[in-house]
Amino acid sequence: MLLARKVSAILVILLCTCAPAVPQQFVDNATERRIDSLLKQMTIEEKVGQLVQLSGESNHSTPRLDEMVKQGKVGSVLNVVGAEETNAVQKIAVEQSRLKIPLIIGYDVIHGFRTIFPVPIASASSFDPQIIEQAQRVAAKEATAAGVKWAFAPMVDIARDPRWGRMVEGAGEDPYLGSMIAAAQVRGFQGENMANPDSMVACTKHYAAYGAVEAGRDYNTVDISEQLLREIYLPPFHAAVKAGTGTLMAAFEDLNGVPATANHHTLTDILRGEWNFQGFVDGDYGAVHELIAHGVAQDDSQASLKAIIAGLDMDMADGAYSSLVSLAKSGKLAMPVLDEAVRRVLRIKFKAGLFDHPYTDLQREQHDVLAPEGIQLARKVAQESMILLKNENDLLPLKKDVKTIAVIGPLADSKADQLGSWASNGRAEDAITPLEGIKTKLPQAEVLYAKGVDIMSMEKQPLAGAAPAPSTATGVAQANTGAGASIDEAVKTVQKADVTILFLGELAAMTGEASSRAYLDFPGKQMDLLQAVVATGKPVVLVLESGRPLDIRWANEHVPAIMQAWFLGVQSGNALADVLFGDASPSARLPLSWPRTVGQIPIYYNHKSTGRPSSPDRWHTGYLDESKEPLFPFGYGLTYTTFKYVNLHVETPTVSSTGMIHVSGEIQNTGQREGTEVVQLYVHNRVAPTSRPVRELKGFTRVTLAPGQSKAVEFFIAAQDVGSYDTDMKWVVPSGTYDVWVAPNSAEGIQGTFEVAAK
Repeated sequence: MLLARKVSAILVILLCTCAPAVPQQFVDNATERRIDSLLKQMTIEEKVGQLVQLSGESNHSTPRLDEMVKQGKVGSVLNVVGAEETNAVQKIAVEQSRLKIPLIIGYDVIHGFRTIFPVPIASASSFDPQIIEQAQRVAAKEATAAGVKWAFAPMVDIARDPRWGRMVEGAGEDPYLGSMIAAAQVRGFQGENMANPDSMVACTKHYAAYGAVEAGRDYNTVDISEQLLREIYLPPFHAAVKAGTGTLMAAFEDLNGVPATANHHTLTDILRGEWNFQGFVDGDYGAVHELIAHGVAQDDSQASLKAIIAGLDMDMADGAYSSLVSLAKSGKLAMPVLDEAVRRVLRIKFKAGLFDHPYTDLQREQHDVLAPEGIQLARKVAQESMILLKNENDLLPLKKDVKTIAVIGPLADSKADQLGSWASNGRAEDAITPLEGIKTKLPQAEVLYAKGVDIMSMEKQPLAGAAPAPSTATGVAQANTGAGASIDEAVKTVQKADVTILFLGELAAMTGEASSRAYLDFPGKQMDLLQAVVATGKPVVLVLESGRPLDIRWANEHVPAIMQAWFLGVQSGNALADVLFGDASPSARLPLSWPRTVGQIPIYYNHKSTGRPSSPDRWHTGYLDESKEPLFPFGYGLTYTTFKYVNLHVETPTVSSTGMIHVSGEIQNTGQREGTEVVQLYVHNRVAPTSRPVRELKGFTRVTLAPGQSKAVEFFIAAQDVGSYDTDMKWVVPSGTYDVWVAPNSAEGIQGTFEVAAK
């Protein structure tokens, strides 16, 4: 290999879309014999009971729930948290029920339990699966200390539409990045052995294609091709299965005419038949009962029969599966179908160690929660999760000798909003706000604060004919500008300062489940605040806190520095201060394509070319009134230095379909500061049985370089992983020419080609 002499090191990256080759094994003879023994002793009522999951109230079980557990009519509970509380309900199952089968206790542990980490879309921006795995290890340790053995996570839905509120819970738009992060989270939750006291069972969700809901409306319909399902939406689930996820959760939506809760094709044909999944599948909250509203069942009995035959093993919260008792006794539900569902549930309970160690050590809850090492990791993950979108004239990092700083905006000192959506057992008082972090970072500076405006909850537009509610042009409730929230006061504060840091965005409650938005602009009067602050002429840094990309076209034209911070968790303020003042450098990259306007949605980098991709006239795919390109492309992000890509080498110009592709490129730090670059590998198949995306991410790595340092980065990727599905949905690796890029994002890079030889 011929590389420049100043190259100081070589980084070799082995890439594969698959998870580690040795996942946890669920089926073994000893466990299956124990399950056989239990099944022989169980009544129909007790079998059905293992498939029923009910919710506690206010983190406690209830008298009704306790009695059902005693009778063997419940196999799982959720929303019961705390070592004493979970031990109490577990004791009923283990010591008072006839067969003494333990419960599996679940909870939404999405991005931390008590130590809240950045929201998933933020941590995905780090392009650092290793640190994400470490974060979920901390979450598992804390949750199990509180008696929770089952995490309803990771959420691995691919999302191409930021109107969908649950984009915040996933890894963005790309199936390769999503797969790497899905596998990492499963490993983090389950550890080396899910039976260990500080490990928990992962529940990968929402299976499948929930992120493709029409119009970005939660719970809405999905109608996509089989090829799109397999190439974009299924890979992260497959990666989680390969990584050993103990359970999956079926999605709410109707998928191609068959609700996911009762979809035999996805739950049985693919999941069990093709992927050999040996764990069990849980329904989402009330989803079996919702088959009635979908119009595919007339009552809970019919809904339950459809769901269990399709391959749904456990029913969450609605109690619909209780009707399986009469269905089994009448012969409408075949006993082998019931027994197989029960077997899957018992198998995971055995593998999770619940039969041998059903109780939680009460001492752990005092020592394993908010541990210093977890807090330190939360700060590190937050540092790696914020994306520098713009930095005109190197305004950032700010100088620490600044005398007066104005910290402005409704999110600058809001503790609860730093935690983001699905903050599990997190508490607002644990969070460090940006204002607090900046004051701690610069004790000698005068830090002035003004809220500027309030952000109120979103309100829907009134129905036709109704009296109009006070609203902006986008149907969002106006922000309250009462006491403590005045734009005039904010402007006066800015005028007293040398530099302003402005925190705008969404409330945490505006993201997550049931939080779809028709518009992506700033809620309330935040745009008025932004324009007023910029009009002062003082230097302004805009920090965005949100769970989705927002419409920042005006800001991008008028604000010199913009940082996308998402919701960064308990160490938000400290991490932001670290990055804004240069003690850490921004290194995150966009896990999505940032739209210019909502009219471009859905927008994603791995789109097809079309027959008319470009033209000097109007006769090509595009818009009359806006560019078709995103404001910022997938994989984009700046640092406090600059990088140059040179010397692309395709070391294997011709490979067989079973061979390895070897590509290298040299990365140079051409700036004055140390920085971390996320080097990305993209591939495009020029001619295939079905049309291919213009680029597909097939690898990435983080490279940290000192000023003037260079490094050769080598990628090795299996030719099998650049294949695609043909018209018969068979995976093939077509012969012919492939383009390859080593790149800083999906729109740039140094390019070469390789050939896949014909068989």
